[in-house]
Amino acid sequence: MSRAHELLDTLYKGGRKADAVYGRMFVVSAFGGITNMLLEHKKTGSPGIYARFANDDSGAGWQDAMRETSQKMCAIHADILTHDADRERADAFVRDRMEGARACLMDLQRLGSYGHFRISQQMQTVRELLSGLGEAHSAFVTVLLLQRHGVNARFIDLSGWRDDNNPTLADRLDAAVDGIDLDSELPIVTGYAQCAEGLMREYDRGYSEVVFAHLAARTQAAEAIIHKEFHLSSADPRVVGLENTVKIGRTSYDVADQLSNLGMEAIHPNAARVLRRADVPLRVKHAFEPEDPGTLIGPDGGMKGRVDMVTGLDVHAFEVHEPDMVGVKGYDACILEALTRHDVWIVSKHSNANTITHYLSGSLKSIRRAEQEVLKSYPNAEISARPLALVSVIGADLSEMSVLARCLRALGDENLPVLAAQQGLRRVDVQLLVPREAMEDAIRALHAEFVPAKAQDDMAKAA
Repeated sequence: MSRAHELLDTLYKGGRKADAVYGRMFVVSAFGGITNMLLEHKKTGSPGIYARFANDDSGAGWQDAMRETSQKMCAIHADILTHDADRERADAFVRDRMEGARACLMDLQRLGSYGHFRISQQMQTVRELLSGLGEAHSAFVTVLLLQRHGVNARFIDLSGWRDDNNPTLADRLDAAVDGIDLDSELPIVTGYAQCAEGLMREYDRGYSEVVFAHLAARTQAAEAIIHKEFHLSSADPRVVGLENTVKIGRTSYDVADQLSNLGMEAIHPNAARVLRRADVPLRVKHAFEPEDPGTLIGPDGGMKGRVDMVTGLDVHAFEVHEPDMVGVKGYDACILEALTRHDVWIVSKHSNANTITHYLSGSLKSIRRAEQEVLKSYPNAEISARPLALVSVIGADLSEMSVLARCLRALGDENLPVLAAQQGLRRVDVQLLVPREAMEDAIRALHAEFVPAKAQDDMAKAA
């Protein structure tokens, strides 16, 4: 989104003439880095406005963060918008939204100074309010940019700003699209929608794709397209080299689900579910290569006998060993409840007669808390949390490829240790656990095994 001025010539207008610009609807996310500043940094955890407000009830640190965020938002749109009048309108928009949010937070802070009020009960609402500022800003700026270049763009604000209603997501979307003329207007829609369900409570920062999916489903779109800065490729080019990767071209929702589970941002799993149920095909395209068809994801998109992607993820192997669990039910339920309560993502699991291992993505602090909780229920259990890497080979139908055997042979040839391995009956992926420091070497070895030079040519032709 921060390269919106480039998207003008590739995505929004490109080579389209007159009315060909219309007949589409864009759902936009915030500009790069803004949501991190509004909430907290997604990867490092560095506090933004929300985190500072939540941790400093009486201080003014969050107000400093709000000023910094306002300045950053204005700096971003100053680079995108070339006309002074547009910049002034965008500055006024940021000022209005940020000052309104500041007033809300100050009122909450004052209420919190009285013992009768518990502002902790409002913190999820605060998080939703702040998050919506980023998408509203990027949508408004994009509309100004398009209007300046002769496109009849329309700002569709789903953020519920100063709205005294609390509709469901379905009602919010229906009201927003009512009256839009897609033949003569180009709607630019905020990726955040305020609704009774509370998007962030359920999806956290994956809400933009969920809104996008619901909107595509409710409008019965011919196709839902996600535009990214890269192609959906056979591996991370930073690991295996750009010259060795290939665009997937077409694949299935099964594969998209596996990628989401491993943190690959193809599409949020809940968004994929909405599109799949609505029978709306999904396409992932390179935003700056508009002529390339990208990768089609759909019920008939997968190719049999082909590895689509090799990827990996840092995990902790949370192993609970308890000889007394043999023949006894309930151990797994206790572990799952503890992991869920401490908001730890379960990537995969394995169990035998007396040991249950969950491969987790999350902070070690949260995992340790879950460990202490499980120990209270089963004090005789031996529990460990080992840092490992989970490397996965994924494809729509791997049933006739002897993938597991080939994986073990390829890693063995490179003297890379495999600590555990598993393959489900559905044959869409193979998972291998390796030492963390060996993850990238393992990805390179497996990618070379399943996507060699000739296979890359074949995949490119199939795409």
